[in-house]
Amino acid sequence: MKITGTFIDEISHDIPHQNWGAQEWRKDFEHMKAIGIDTVILIRSGYRKFITYPSAYLMREHQCYRPPVDLVELFLQLADELGMQFYFGLYDSGKYWDTGDMQHEIDCNRYVIDEVWQQYGHHPSFKGWYLSMEISRKTKGATDAFKTLGLQCKGVSNNLPTLISPWIDGKKAVMAATATLTKEDAVSLREHEREWSEIFASFQGAVDAVAFQDGHIDYHELDDFFAVNKQLADRYGLQCWTNAESFDRDMPIKFLPIKFEKLRLKLEAAARAGYDKAITFEFSHFMSPQSAYLQAGHLYNRYKEYIGV
Repeated sequence: MKITGTFIDEISHDIPHQNWGAQEWRKDFEHMKAIGIDTVILIRSGYRKFITYPSAYLMREHQCYRPPVDLVELFLQLADELGMQFYFGLYDSGKYWDTGDMQHEIDCNRYVIDEVWQQYGHHPSFKGWYLSMEISRKTKGATDAFKTLGLQCKGVSNNLPTLISPWIDGKKAVMAATATLTKEDAVSLREHEREWSEIFASFQGAVDAVAFQDGHIDYHELDDFFAVNKQLADRYGLQCWTNAESFDRDMPIKFLPIKFEKLRLKLEAAARAGYDKAITFEFSHFMSPQSAYLQAGHLYNRYKEYIGV
């Protein structure tokens, strides 16, 4: 199972910013291309007041800061040139995290979707949308948000595909800001199957692909959960991708590049389950030869050996 897509985490929330300019981003896209990555996914176009493109709406209505560089345009130009697909990630106002109410994300992204398509939809590499609200089970308002925004994305863009990347509420599903690595109240396999069957049924027609984050369960649980994910995706007509996390959730320092053996275990489990595509969170910090983390370049080399490049 080869990694053919990656998120781009430019609005750094809990991972250090690398302060790259156009030259470093071009080099990174070339490193991605060299190992077969054909899809780049902007994980979010903004978080609270920091944004990736000069959005007139967000600067006016949410007092967001004007970015020094239009990164959406830069990423699209690089994707155009290198023959890659670009998925645009929606804006995260942060208000859901403060209030537990997803309506805020629906309200602001209705404007962002129209604005972005008008400004950037002409790029040939603009191939899809990422609904950036990260959810697990029992997330209030999530299904309404996915349905409303997914349908709008598809409606303005002549039915371009939409992607979500939820997490499995496993033993490692703890908040990044906490010092703990695991929790006791992990979801059972049967609960996971029942709850996600209901969630998938609720937004049929609005979401095209699901890429569950693979780092919240233990390695011996991968096969069982991956098999259920694939069965559910098939049942509801979804592409089943895996979000093969290239950072390590088992370390007390959050977050560092993952040990290659662990990444391999996860990719091989996805292959056994018959997944359609593997993407990662995320190449630039955790796999790139020019990452701020020295061991990321070593992971790149081990991965190249693995795929025979």
